[in-house]
Amino acid sequence: MSGLISRLRQLRHSDQSIAASVRATLLESLYASPQSLVIGALTSSGIMGIVAYVSGNLAMIACAVAIALVAGIRVGDALGRQRRPAPDRVKGSWAKRQEFLYRSGALGYSALLGTFGLLTLVHTDDGVLQLLAVTTTIGYAAGIAGRNAGRPWIALSQLCFASLPLTVGLIVSLQPLKMALALVIVLFVVAMMDITLQTYGVILKATLVSREKAALAEHHAAIARRDDLTGVANRTAFREQFEARLQALGRSETRLAIYWLDLDRFKEINDSFGHLAGNALLAGVAQRLNDAFGTTGIVARLGGDEFAVICEVVQQSDASAIGQRIIDLVEQPVHHDGRTLHVGASLGIAIAPPDGTDADTLLKNADLALYRAKDSGRGQMRFYEPLMDEKIERTRDLGAEMQGALERGEFHLVFQPIFDLTGDRILSCETLLRWTNQRHGAISPAEFIPIAEDNGLIVAIGSWVIREACRIASGWPTDVTIAVNLSPIQLRSANLPMVIMSALAASGFAAERLELEVTESVLLEDIEASLAALDAINRLNVRTTLDDFGTGYSSLSYLTKFPFQTLKIDRSFIADLEQSPASVAIVQTVIELAAKLGMRTVAEGVETHAQLEQLRRTRCDAVQGFLLAHPMPASMVATMLAGDDVKALGRS
Repeated sequence: MSGLISRLRQLRHSDQSIAASVRATLLESLYASPQSLVIGALTSSGIMGIVAYVSGNLAMIACAVAIALVAGIRVGDALGRQRRPAPDRVKGSWAKRQEFLYRSGALGYSALLGTFGLLTLVHTDDGVLQLLAVTTTIGYAAGIAGRNAGRPWIALSQLCFASLPLTVGLIVSLQPLKMALALVIVLFVVAMMDITLQTYGVILKATLVSREKAALAEHHAAIARRDDLTGVANRTAFREQFEARLQALGRSETRLAIYWLDLDRFKEINDSFGHLAGNALLAGVAQRLNDAFGTTGIVARLGGDEFAVICEVVQQSDASAIGQRIIDLVEQPVHHDGRTLHVGASLGIAIAPPDGTDADTLLKNADLALYRAKDSGRGQMRFYEPLMDEKIERTRDLGAEMQGALERGEFHLVFQPIFDLTGDRILSCETLLRWTNQRHGAISPAEFIPIAEDNGLIVAIGSWVIREACRIASGWPTDVTIAVNLSPIQLRSANLPMVIMSALAASGFAAERLELEVTESVLLEDIEASLAALDAINRLNVRTTLDDFGTGYSSLSYLTKFPFQTLKIDRSFIADLEQSPASVAIVQTVIELAAKLGMRTVAEGVETHAQLEQLRRTRCDAVQGFLLAHPMPASMVATMLAGDDVKALGRS
């Protein structure tokens, strides 16, 4: 008995300390079998009604009526609970109210049964009626131990309220057999208390384990749908949430705008400052976007430096304003390890439902708009337009075809000779890359070079061009040089010096016969890196040329800061030599300035005899253009170089 009392004290402490959510779950167990409650209420109230009717005792009849009323209320509560929505059944306010109602009904019903049994024992001498009343009450009490064990204080109170009045009724009879039965009932109550406590322990443990497993599963599910680095939604969660938003969109006037953004210059930060800096930048950008749009919209990292944001908009002007805000947020600096990191964003926007009603279509269209934005320059945003599909699909198709094009031998070189002013002697040849694809045929360099730069293949292709040009030119006369154009990405490639040395060593080509050409736009992007790269090239005894001088953002500072040996005057000035005295003056000035700085000059784009004659008067070092020679295969160059005299078309 002392052990039971100790366990009751422990029960009081543990019952007060359990979480509200666990308490609500335990309360749910009281309603786990509503059928047993209904059957018990109907049978017990029916038997008590029969006993009261047969006895004819008014007090027993009144108690039987009360039992039937309470039974009806409890049956209605159990059945009504089944129809109540599940979310309403787990709220804390509902749990407290429902437990109070259940406890009141259960204790009232048990007390009425016990009272009815006491009245039967006191007011009737019919053994059958007494047997019916006592066994019905004891049977009800036995069922309580199992069905109500989830809330043990309710179960134990019901046991006492139902059984103790019977014990009193049996003892006051002063009959030995009934007093013995009273002792048996007391022992029964003690045993049922122990069973109830044990059952409660099992239920509580199972509930806690179940909730821990559910919480762990929920935690794992959340992790599986969260980007580890940034903490925002990953691609999986984004897709699920996006589709749910689309389904909820319905016929309302609200639209969903999907913003697909790619960070500009992120790779440069990663390469320059390391992956930790890149990770800090990604996390900072994600945090800003999530703070701004995560509450009402969706923010996700789709992989690498790509993010997506979903927002509700009413009209396109709203989408534009949000897009500009996204760009502004991304452009804010991120501080890491004493450095201030800056990055921009290109943004593609698609709107549902005008641009699509399903996730796949909208994602594809937003990606197409992003591709167009990146093609327009950094920090741009573009809305999806149906006309984008054809151009961008071709660009992507060519990008896919370019993979493996080198291995398939689809690239080849042609050469455009550069002549002295007389037009008799070839001084050099400019190397030009051509691509003939087995599916698309001949593709313009203006189309495929930007694609190669975007997908990163330009470094491998450019390395092949240098090696192949050196190999071919190694069979030419030693006074003829070869010129190769470098893309901005090639120039900043760390292994460019190794590629040059390898090409020279493999072909036996002299370093001073190789000229590498860069345009002014290369110098604008990163002056320090460009200067270091050009210095490294010159240290190999390879010559460098500033191509297309006079276009874009021409600056005389290039001529003093960068180590060029040759200056190529852009064709736009050459084309105006016949009509514009200003162009003549500019060309003359550039040639004289270059001579004073120790640089050779080449005029490109010569197409008329008048242009050639004018250049001869300016004492330009060399000329190049269709008037003199078109780009040609290496075999034709070799034939021209093998002749006793090279007769160019431009010679008068």
